[in-house]
Amino acid sequence: MTDTTAPAVLIERLPDHVALVTINRPEARNAVNGDVARGLHAAIDDTEADDDVWVVILTGAGSDAFSAGADLKAVSTGRGNELRTERGGFAGFVHSPRSKPWIAAINGPALAGGCEIALACDLRVAVPQARFGLPEVKRGLVASAGGLYRLPRALPQAVALEMILTGEPIPAERALQLGMINVLAEREGLLAAAQALAARITVNAPVAVRQSLGVAKSALDLTDAELQGLSAKAQSAVMASEDFKEGPRAFIEKRAPRWTGR
Repeated sequence: MTDTTAPAVLIERLPDHVALVTINRPEARNAVNGDVARGLHAAIDDTEADDDVWVVILTGAGSDAFSAGADLKAVSTGRGNELRTERGGFAGFVHSPRSKPWIAAINGPALAGGCEIALACDLRVAVPQARFGLPEVKRGLVASAGGLYRLPRALPQAVALEMILTGEPIPAERALQLGMINVLAEREGLLAAAQALAARITVNAPVAVRQSLGVAKSALDLTDAELQGLSAKAQSAVMASEDFKEGPRAFIEKRAPRWTGR
């Protein structure tokens, strides 16, 4: 039996400055209802406020799906407005400002809104059984939670348009070949693969990582002149940090840097 008292979103602190966020509705293929939207919204606030968290991993409970997208039961009973938050948009997540890297650990199919949640993350690790798709047009709908513009950024345009217009998914192996996901891992090693990717990030200065991510995420939206301005601001922010002094000091002393994130 499903434990209906369990939170819809779980947050766990892992070693080495990593947090694990889990959409915890396996009985509903981790579909997004109001509890999930509020839970992910709160998870962002929690991890953003915690200076000891440098990278966040997002996954789904069970093995049936990363997320099936919107909970159609909630929508059919007139509670569709609960599936979003004012700041975060759908799932309280897809449009929410985040300064820290999020890695999607995709444990099964990521379709419709589930695909849009995965696309809203910065990096993606997936099991071979995963599929990615935006089937909204098959139901007379539009993928309005970022999928229509994030998918063409993540894939070659012709492939993305084919997926959007036909509503047909692609398997994880092809997503890997086309650069949509970073790592393909067997189910039993999925979280370990996501943690290994996170470790490759957390070995670096967290302030520099966050500032670099902020500029890179704007690369397709702004002009070169605007991006030059953002890069200059990022450099100023890094130079004002304690870690800016620690990096050269560790190099001179021939030791690993001891980053503080400040």
